[in-house]
Amino acid sequence: MLTYAMEQRGDLSLYEYLYRCIRRDILSGALAAGERLPSKRALAEHLHLSVITVEGAYAQLEAEGYVHTLPRRGFFVSPVERTAPAPTVPAPAAEPEERAWRLDLKRNRVDMARFPVSTWARLTRRVLSEDGAALLRPVPHQGLPALRQAIADDLRHFRGMAADPAQILVGAGAEYLYLLLAQLLGREAVVAVEDPGYPKIRQVYGSLGLPCRPVPLDGQGMDPAALAASGASVAHLSPNHHYPTGLVTPIARRQALLRWAEDTGGYLIEDDYDSELRFTGRPIPTLQSIDRGGRVLYMNTFSQTISPSMRLGFVVLPPALLAEYRRRLDFYACTVPALEQHVLALFLSEGHYERHLARMRKEYRLRRGAVLAAFRASPFAHRIAISEQGAGLHFLLRLETGRSDEALRQRAEGLGVRLGFLSEYAAVPDGAHAHTLVVNYGGLEPAALPEAMALLAEVFAE
Repeated sequence: MLTYAMEQRGDLSLYEYLYRCIRRDILSGALAAGERLPSKRALAEHLHLSVITVEGAYAQLEAEGYVHTLPRRGFFVSPVERTAPAPTVPAPAAEPEERAWRLDLKRNRVDMARFPVSTWARLTRRVLSEDGAALLRPVPHQGLPALRQAIADDLRHFRGMAADPAQILVGAGAEYLYLLLAQLLGREAVVAVEDPGYPKIRQVYGSLGLPCRPVPLDGQGMDPAALAASGASVAHLSPNHHYPTGLVTPIARRQALLRWAEDTGGYLIEDDYDSELRFTGRPIPTLQSIDRGGRVLYMNTFSQTISPSMRLGFVVLPPALLAEYRRRLDFYACTVPALEQHVLALFLSEGHYERHLARMRKEYRLRRGAVLAAFRASPFAHRIAISEQGAGLHFLLRLETGRSDEALRQRAEGLGVRLGFLSEYAAVPDGAHAHTLVVNYGGLEPAALPEAMALLAEVFAE
């Protein structure tokens, strides 16, 4: 008679535990093929269980093929391959806990306290109450029509772009869109990337097998001559406010890059990183807005302006690539939840987004001024040179020092300070990038500036 310690079942139901015990004996060979199992009633009486519990366990074993029934004879063990006891697998190493820094100037983040949470919550409740059924309907593969219309209107009103909603493709953040564009452009594509530049762009394209050609930047952005010499068919660039250098590409250089694309049949991916956060003058017109040949793919996200946790971005495809996307890749479902799309569509179309941006520009203009003033009044002010373009949530700081970047990093970490260096963003090492910090100030409160300067004075001390 089969005997099992049913009191050791833990959180499992009785039938589930009995099923697992019998299955284990079958796989180990303790119950041989063809061996008859006890009747349901006999086993229930032996283990002090209900007949229904045994019946459930037997039914599951039969459904999975471990046992079979013979008319009027009962349940018999089916022939299965015996399995050796599973080896003891060591538990995976615990993920390292994120360090709590006394000062973090490397992470690029926005101040979450500035987001209008109450407005977002109100719009969410409205979507749920007014048209909750819409959330259960499939979203078109390119994204919710209302959201694409709202994005197109925003681009037209505030960026001077003529984008039809049909050209817009919504996706779950920049990395997803990079993956999609890599497939759209094809495995034969060779991608030119800015050097220095955002490393994740190279990593995503490289992981898909697309060759990346680092193209050096001069004082006006990507060098057209170096781009032509690279043999690239696609250039991925941020002409409106480059990260991390902060460069803004002037009109003559933009025109030269467009001529390269038209002459070679290539494409320009305009990654419009944080250009909404410009604190002086009007927003810089996009490269897409002066493209007459359909050579520019414009992409942007809401990570900087709303929240990094909102994995929602979009790309505006030129007509030829839109047709190619629909022919080859339209089987991909939209990766952004319907609720977020409905709420963001209202947030944009009703003017909440523009008001939020206006508040952010005012806040970060003041914060940037306070941060720059603190650096210029610091004990190490005579040893630094600041490069900034009046935009974005970062700037470059060049330090006069005899220490290497690595030595500075180690010293800073010992004091609980996290620093980012321009050299980390370079695909091709260049001594000109040494001793230049990328200062991300978005999460730096003005009240914390005295302590921050004191900490940096310790780090920078010779």
